[in-house]
Amino acid sequence: MGFFRTVLGFFGFGVGVTMGLVIGYYLFIYFQPTDVKDPVIRPLVELDTKSLESMLPEVPHWVKNPDFDRAICKTAKEIAKPIIAENTAKYKIDSVEFETLTLGSLPPTFQGMKVYTTDEQELIMEPSIKWAGNPNITVVVKAFGLKATAQVIDLHVFALPRITLKPLVPSFPCFAKIVVSLMEKPHVDFGLKLLGADLMAIPGLYVFVQEIIKTQVANMYLWPKVLEVPIMDPAKAQKKPVGILHVNIVRAVKLTKKDFLGKSDPYVKLKLTEEKLPSKKTSVKRSNLNPEWNEDFKLVVKDPESQALELTVYDWEQVGKHDKIGMNVIPLKELIPDEAKSLTLDLHKTMDANDPANDKFRGQLTVDVTYKPFKEGDSDVDTSDESGTIEKAPDGTPEGGGLLVVIVHEAQDVEGKHHTNPYVRIVFRGEERKTKHIKKNRDPRWEQEFQFVCEEPPINDKMQIEVISRPPSIGIHSKENLGYVVISLADVINNKRINEKYHLIDSKNGRIQLELQWRTS
Repeated sequence: MGFFRTVLGFFGFGVGVTMGLVIGYYLFIYFQPTDVKDPVIRPLVELDTKSLESMLPEVPHWVKNPDFDRAICKTAKEIAKPIIAENTAKYKIDSVEFETLTLGSLPPTFQGMKVYTTDEQELIMEPSIKWAGNPNITVVVKAFGLKATAQVIDLHVFALPRITLKPLVPSFPCFAKIVVSLMEKPHVDFGLKLLGADLMAIPGLYVFVQEIIKTQVANMYLWPKVLEVPIMDPAKAQKKPVGILHVNIVRAVKLTKKDFLGKSDPYVKLKLTEEKLPSKKTSVKRSNLNPEWNEDFKLVVKDPESQALELTVYDWEQVGKHDKIGMNVIPLKELIPDEAKSLTLDLHKTMDANDPANDKFRGQLTVDVTYKPFKEGDSDVDTSDESGTIEKAPDGTPEGGGLLVVIVHEAQDVEGKHHTNPYVRIVFRGEERKTKHIKKNRDPRWEQEFQFVCEEPPINDKMQIEVISRPPSIGIHSKENLGYVVISLADVINNKRINEKYHLIDSKNGRIQLELQWRTS
């Protein structure tokens, strides 16, 4: 009886569950509302900040962050202070202060732009700007013991600035400074309300205020007066390669123990100072305090009088930041051209001679270095064909060799699944170079140049260039591949230069613009 009771109970349970699911499904369908309305579509201007950020995560900070609005308003107040002070004393006014000053929600518009270049290595832009804004500006005026509050209304600004990028240089961002001026006096049209009345209707007041504004602004930046914003040192930006530094990382001895079990996994990073190119690296020697590398590297030198070779030894870690063991530098001006030199360097924590931490012994690094300057005429510009000018490469490399130059200009329509913080990774003959990463941008522009010294023309080689999205510092997602392209270098060697846009493989619409040059002596 117990057996039959168990079997019947099992079948009863199964039938009951099945019937319950069927009945529940039909009840769900039956009681579904039939009067479903169309969704309410609201314009973006009616949405609050949080809703916009969730819908449009890629919108830049200057659009959605009020801090930039506040910074501009603060600058406007600072500019207005001396102008107000000059006129309050002249007309016996006690004070003029801003009670409120916000720029509103309407951006300026560009009605047109002239762009042209000159023989002076500069790019000139003359945009026509109009701003019909809705700012909230109230001014408190105190005079003769009385206080009055005036509100600015119907503000319109018309301006014709000249923006000059100069000098144009081969290094990113391709210009050394920004020069801004006004081609003519700006036209500012607005009203002033006081106690509900329009003050600008007072005869003569409107013209008087207009002339004060135009004169004061014109005194600051009307051509030929200019506002200069330095971006980089033009002298350093204009420098071209003058030689090659050959480096052989030989060995290290008695390195400091960094691992928990009393070992280290050392490798060496080397780079030239005053260069923004990524550091070169040796291989990692596992569990070794006296590693032997005997690995060769070549670095392009632009200023042997000021540059130095920076060598840093790290302990490789599988998880987390790699520990720094020690470092040292070799000033290039101490090297005799074309003369090989073997150096054994003590490793220091920093290059500060007064740092007491440098008294601790951290090991020694042995390197062989040779600086080979280019022969006279090697860096002259050679017009190869109608595609552009190609600089000559050094004869310092073995005969038949040259310099392979890769310029990463920009990419378009790249998009990651979880994030879009793109950078470019270049892989050539085992060497890896990377551009900087740009946050939240589907159309990034890098304008970065990379150079590879080749002992012979890489006519049978290929170069792989990948666009990768770097994940945010806080988050669960890993890096994403946004597309790649593989370039056969035979075309570059034969044509000396190519500058093309490539469709990225494994990308829906992504493209990347690359320029490759083959410079020979």
